[in-house]
Amino acid sequence: MFLLGMYPLLQTIDDPAQLRALDRKQLPQLAAEIRTFLVESVSRTGGHLASNLGAVELTIALHYVFNTPSDRLVWDVGHQTYPHKILTGRREAMAGLRTYGGIAGFPKRGESEYDAFGAGHSSTSIGAALGMAVAAQQAGSDRRAVAIIGDGAMTGGMAFEALNNAGAMDANLLVVLNDNDMSISANVGALNNYLAKLMSGRFYAAMRKGSEKVLGGVAPPIWELAKRAEEHVKGMVIPGTLFEEFGFNYIGPIDGHDLDVLVATLNNIRQLKGPQLLHVVTQKGKGFKRAEDDPCRYHGVARFDPEDGVIDAAPGGKLTYTQVFGDWLCDMAAQDRRLVGITPAMCEGSGMVRFASEYPLRYFDVGIAEQHALTFAAGLACEGVKPVVAIYSTFLQRAYDQLIHDIALQNLPVVFAIDRAGLVGADGPTHAGSFDLSFLRCVPNLVVMAPADENECRQMLYTAFQLDGPAAVRYPRGGGSGVAVQEEMRTLPLGQGEIRRGGEKIAILAFGSMLEPALAAAEVLNATVANMRFVKPLDETMVAELADTHQLLVTVEENAVMGGAGSAVVEFLQQRQANVPVLQLGLPDRFVEQGDPALLLANCGLDRDGILHAIQARLS
Repeated sequence: MFLLGMYPLLQTIDDPAQLRALDRKQLPQLAAEIRTFLVESVSRTGGHLASNLGAVELTIALHYVFNTPSDRLVWDVGHQTYPHKILTGRREAMAGLRTYGGIAGFPKRGESEYDAFGAGHSSTSIGAALGMAVAAQQAGSDRRAVAIIGDGAMTGGMAFEALNNAGAMDANLLVVLNDNDMSISANVGALNNYLAKLMSGRFYAAMRKGSEKVLGGVAPPIWELAKRAEEHVKGMVIPGTLFEEFGFNYIGPIDGHDLDVLVATLNNIRQLKGPQLLHVVTQKGKGFKRAEDDPCRYHGVARFDPEDGVIDAAPGGKLTYTQVFGDWLCDMAAQDRRLVGITPAMCEGSGMVRFASEYPLRYFDVGIAEQHALTFAAGLACEGVKPVVAIYSTFLQRAYDQLIHDIALQNLPVVFAIDRAGLVGADGPTHAGSFDLSFLRCVPNLVVMAPADENECRQMLYTAFQLDGPAAVRYPRGGGSGVAVQEEMRTLPLGQGEIRRGGEKIAILAFGSMLEPALAAAEVLNATVANMRFVKPLDETMVAELADTHQLLVTVEENAVMGGAGSAVVEFLQQRQANVPVLQLGLPDRFVEQGDPALLLANCGLDRDGILHAIQARLS
């Protein structure tokens, strides 16, 4: 993929030490080459584009000023780390980005010594970097720790918990707030750039510290007056009061695309002690007009032609489960005025764009704050509202206490529409919903359903909404099997599955997305197949009948085997003292890497051939 001659500077950079050997005047050219390379690379592999284009100069400046990997760079979420990967020896590996056996789309400690901390979920960088800064302090090292966090991730509660903790310490921590939700006009930008240089300089820091010693020791009231005057002046020109109250020295905002300012400011900050916060303003999609004009559309992209841009999929294809949910949400809202929809910053990903447009007063995006999303829903439910929380399986993990303590314990009628259940493909293990059946089914009062097709998904969502307690419907990413979705909504009998194929000797109990491969394997084996539908309450009557009439039960689920739906079947049979053997098939006890979903399922033995082989091996 890498074409010699097209990138004369970039092709000479295989590690940050070579970057630091460049003259500062060469850095803008390097930034331009990285941008061109990013568009060319991501257009061939797919991935996160707009956020990476916006972080090019910041990434260059950080590696240019800090002695990485000895100095630690901790990236939040990781949507913006492609330039970091390119500059740290993985330029050629970008051709295999997010593919099976290739490099990950997020920071990963096992992939490079420059990836100081793995990420994929938001708001973790400040806490992790603080831990590293304190560790360096205890070791007597002058190693620096830098957290790079976006304004979106700053909405997460963990970020503020870490800020609060860090401000009370004297560890050498730098937090870089990459703000791409603001614009700076030329004159204001110049003023702020000047102020940032001034306030990050040694003279300002020494003057401030000296004034504190002199005035503080002689006349505390005078020092307090001077301190308030300084804060007042700074507050008039910079929005840093909040961070100053946390105990950080606030610097900025500065233009995150001006390498001269970035390098000068970071050089100054590197000499300062204690917690520092640098506010940089960047533009998502910088340098690629299509992404600048529509950064949301170009946030995460499939393969595309840079000349034509991202083209919408042709109509008429299979409905995705996300689309099924989005349509149901609007239809249900039209029937019941009590319904409200809640998302933790995943409007597009969760299929809520139409609902947000048609019912803006009943749509709530709470930001990247999963814990708050659930407790907010609980408060609404206490007042007779019917909240539907649209959330990815892997993000629900972050709100487990709120699920148990605030919702299930009080038996509040909150519906969880859990998207991205099971393996998710290119995003890899940070986004795979591998554990939800295990951690949901042990919670009292909670009903857990897993649809086998698109229509069943719609009917389960309707069923969940009719219940007077918490209920979860978990469904996979992407399209289903192409089953027609019925407009009429009906309530499914609670805790009842169905026999989808009659057979002999072997009964396959399929949960959710595993019904289709289970039916295919059953054709070869002449096995019975049950579409279980409910993980909790389990259809114990049907399980007992299958155990009495078959010689082997096989449970299949796209969830961790340990503690999953199959375990629920085994637990029930043990209570019943049934002697029938059970083969449990599901995701293995390891984190499954990124790759094509079909390939990953095959590697886990969850396709037709894998199920068939496992059963035949058990029988032999």
